[in-house]
Amino acid sequence: MTKSASGAEARAEDRRCRWCRHVLPESHGPGRRKEFCSQKCRQWDWVARQRAHDLELSENELVMTRDELDTLKDQIYVLHCAVVDAQQDLRSGRPTKDSLLELLHWLIEAAEPVTAASLTPSIRP
Repeated sequence: MTKSASGAEARAEDRRCRWCRHVLPESHGPGRRKEFCSQKCRQWDWVARQRAHDLELSENELVMTRDELDTLKDQIYVLHCAVVDAQQDLRSGRPTKDSLLELLHWLIEAAEPVTAASLTPSIRP
């Protein structure tokens, strides 16, 4: 097995928190495997499941406000534009160090709102 193949296998087997999707540390002892990275994530998952049950939602349904959806769509659109711009700039010849730094800053600036989005939902009664 090549080094890159084993790395891809390791990533595919990463266990993630059921709530926030952060990678869970490997556990090599007896007992059940962790499903959550923290008690906070376990609690939010329980609250979300209770609320979904109350609203008769299936496992694949999600409730969010129109404003939250619009904001998320706007952030994703800005990130998409930054990626397209970066791809076009990289294809247009041999980039300089300064142009690569500018591209990187633009991509980071566009990605920050998406990555900073709260993983904690606003639960309404």
